[in-house]
Amino acid sequence: MRIGILLNEPTGPDALRRITDDLAQAADEGFDSAWLSHIFGIDALTALAVAGSQVPGIELGTAVVPTYPRHPGAMAQQARTAALAAGPGRLTLGIGLSHQVVIENMFGYSFDRPARHMKEYLSVLMPLLEGEQVSFSGETVSANLSLSVPNEGRVPVLVAAMGAQMLKLAGRRTDGTVLWMTGPATIRDHIAPTITAAATEAGRPAPRVVCALPVLVTNDVEGAREQAGEIFGAYGSLPSYRAMMDREGAAGPADLAIIGSEEQVAARVREVFAAGATEFYGAVFAGGDDAARTRKLLAGLAD
Repeated sequence: MRIGILLNEPTGPDALRRITDDLAQAADEGFDSAWLSHIFGIDALTALAVAGSQVPGIELGTAVVPTYPRHPGAMAQQARTAALAAGPGRLTLGIGLSHQVVIENMFGYSFDRPARHMKEYLSVLMPLLEGEQVSFSGETVSANLSLSVPNEGRVPVLVAAMGAQMLKLAGRRTDGTVLWMTGPATIRDHIAPTITAAATEAGRPAPRVVCALPVLVTNDVEGAREQAGEIFGAYGSLPSYRAMMDREGAAGPADLAIIGSEEQVAARVREVFAAGATEFYGAVFAGGDDAARTRKLLAGLAD
């Protein structure tokens, strides 16, 4: 099993040093990959370029960089530069639409027809990440350019796709999907079959299905569930995640969090893989002894 860890989003003037230390710890513990969210703190691609240039080996991933605020040419240029800093074959670019409340209310862009936006975005992004010139004119995105970043190889792309339309697009055009707040039944019955069929029809390799969920090994299961509900509760009101929870029969994020003993957590992680996920990374949401137990258990599950 390919197992990764969500890096903590650091704050303060030493944030880049702290993210580098966190990445080094993940590499030393034996995780296959380390992922960094891109929300309103440090820029994920910049941070992974800095940390990855100092910590070798471990795969790096963004989960995920919103598309709307960056032209796909600028996204490709930054991703290829970050990949150059980290070294060949290490960076996976996870991108996503974000949410209407963020894109319209905070950034001031229209969120109209998001699937059209992503389709056009990929028409520019993917060729540039392959080292090709692009000439494209769409309703939301246009570009006529090439990049000269001296990469060895391409930068793989995962789309945060959960609805059928986005999953089909990801299967046809990219390397797969990276999920959040999506449980094993939904992966088995909806995510994996939809994206895999689209990739097969397009003649592409089997897609990556990267599942991420809150996780904690603890003796205080009820206390941890309450904590998970407080930390992750906002995701239950965002439409894309709410739809996945409804498919799963989950009342909220606490129902999706993987919490329990080492044996219980390991069994639920294996259930995610049995459902069709190709990779898993954990968002460890507490500190102290429980965090240490969780990281040890997850790293021990890694191939």
